[in-house]
Amino acid sequence: MTPGGVGGCGGSGANPTGDLQSRLIAAAAAVIAENVERLSALDRAIGDGDHGINLNRGFSALAAAREQLAAEPLGRALQNAGTMLVMKVGGASGPLYGSLLMAMGKTLGDAAPTPERVVAMVDAGVAAVKARGRSDAGEKTMLDVLVPVADALRRAAVAGVARAELVDAVLRAADQGLEATRDLAATKGRASFLGRRSVGTLDPGAQSSCLLVHAVCGVIMEDAK
Repeated sequence: MTPGGVGGCGGSGANPTGDLQSRLIAAAAAVIAENVERLSALDRAIGDGDHGINLNRGFSALAAAREQLAAEPLGRALQNAGTMLVMKVGGASGPLYGSLLMAMGKTLGDAAPTPERVVAMVDAGVAAVKARGRSDAGEKTMLDVLVPVADALRRAAVAGVARAELVDAVLRAADQGLEATRDLAATKGRASFLGRRSVGTLDPGAQSSCLLVHAVCGVIMEDAK
C-alpha cells in the first residue's frame, strides 16, 4: 500500500515513481524476511503454521523482480506484483494480498498517484480483499488492519494534514487494528475451526499486514527528510 503524499516522489525519466517503487518493494520484502518465524509462530497457534514461509516466498519473488517492476508505471507494477503473489504464495494469503495489489493497480491505472487517487486505490484494494475472502473487519483477519488503515488514510487525506500526521494516523490505526484481533474469535479460514479457542492470539494475516504498513510508511517518511 502507498499512503498519500507520494505524487511528487521519485526521480526523473520514463517512470518518475520508479525509485519509490524499488524502495517499497525492498522494504516490504525485508520486513517479511525478518519476521518469517514470528508470522509462522502465530499461524501455528491457530492455523497451518506456514504464513511466514509462504509470504516470504512471494515477497522474495517481488524483490527478485524489483528492477522490472520499478520500471513500470505504478498502476501496472501493482497489478503485476499482485499476480506474482497469487502465483508464488500458497494458502489464502496469495489470493488475498494479490487481490489487494491488483485492485489498487487497476484503480490507479496510468494516472499519477496523487493523495486522492491513493485513497481511491486503497479503498478498492480493501474492497477486493473483502470480496475475495467473503469477510469484513471484526472476523480476525487481515481486514482488521486494512479497514482501519483505509479509514484513517481517507480521513487524513480529506483533512489535508501534513505527511507526518497522516503517516502517524495510519500507523496507529494499523497497530490498534492488529491488537484488536487478540480478543476476537476467528470466523474465517482454518482458524475458524478453533472458535473461541482462537481468542487470545493475534491473527497472523493482520500481523503481516501491520508489518507491511509500517514498512511502506517508513519509506514514505524517508522522502520527508
